[in-house]
Amino acid sequence: MSWLPKSPKARRRLWVVAAVAPVLALAIGLSLYAMRGSVTFFFSPSEATVENAPAGRVIRLGGLVKPGTLSGGSHGRIAFVITDNAADTRVVFDGDLPDLFAEGEGVVAQGAFLPDRSFRATQVLAKHDETYMPREVADRLKARGEWRPADSAADSRSDRPKADSAAARP
Repeated sequence: MSWLPKSPKARRRLWVVAAVAPVLALAIGLSLYAMRGSVTFFFSPSEATVENAPAGRVIRLGGLVKPGTLSGGSHGRIAFVITDNAADTRVVFDGDLPDLFAEGEGVVAQGAFLPDRSFRATQVLAKHDETYMPREVADRLKARGEWRPADSAADSRSDRPKADSAAARP
């Protein structure tokens, strides 16, 4: 055994490391395996393919609410289309939309695709002020050169009065 160190102290350390390393690797592997179900991936409509986001897998889908697509159905069911200007995805949501939800604005919906590739949202997150867009959505639109802060919908509504704080809102 010429590869072992000659010092007994160094040999002991090597045996301890050799014994602890597999146990540590097993613990890390089991931890990652246990957490796999709690990870929620973010996709834009053009990235949400059958391979990336299969039916039934919980994901977050983000983009802009396509103008003219918001429709309310019976029993509180709301349908709208999320777009990233490259692809569109129909979203169905049962419940109340956030107060700041609007057509042409950024939105992130959490839920899963149905077998017909429509998206069933369990939660809808909207922007929190006039100029906000979810970071992931803005990054993806900027990467394609389709979104610039100067072109945002907030600039087209500059004639609306702006509140200085949340307390100033009615």
